[in-house]
Amino acid sequence: MPETPTDRPDGADQTEAKDSKSKVLVVDDNAQNLELLVAYLDGLECPVTTAGDGIEALEKIERDCPDLILLDIMMPRMSGYEVCRKIKSDPKTRDIPVIMVTALNELGDIQRGVESGTDDFITKPVNRLELVTRVKSLLRVRHLRSELDRALAYLKEVEDGPVGEDAPAGED
Repeated sequence: MPETPTDRPDGADQTEAKDSKSKVLVVDDNAQNLELLVAYLDGLECPVTTAGDGIEALEKIERDCPDLILLDIMMPRMSGYEVCRKIKSDPKTRDIPVIMVTALNELGDIQRGVESGTDDFITKPVNRLELVTRVKSLLRVRHLRSELDRALAYLKEVEDGPVGEDAPAGED
């Protein structure tokens, strides 16, 4: 019998499984902002890690690749724009959704964010509902992309056939 989203062998609903597998990294140099964003994400039931600046964020991304990054723009040592550019230029991390969290709201600031590769913006002060909605949406997109990539890899494997197999019977 085909597996449906609610009829999995492990008994878990597919949506719940996605949330529990998701990892979010929050990057901000202001401890109060970090604490607030982490508290807002508490209901997602997925691990949330934090970084106090861009360099620490890149180190954490290298060690344990998150599924989504909330990234402040104005930080010491390395701006959010630069962090985003580095994430999006690396083939291993370029598909991670990045949401820039910023007090900046000038058109030029938004344009710089888009040019650096951000996927979305949230302005400070952050609205909890808006944050959670956007995070859930981008996590869903991230997981759908992963499922698509796995399906495409499987189809390619099926099309190519097993390595070293002789021609099918009857084609002598």
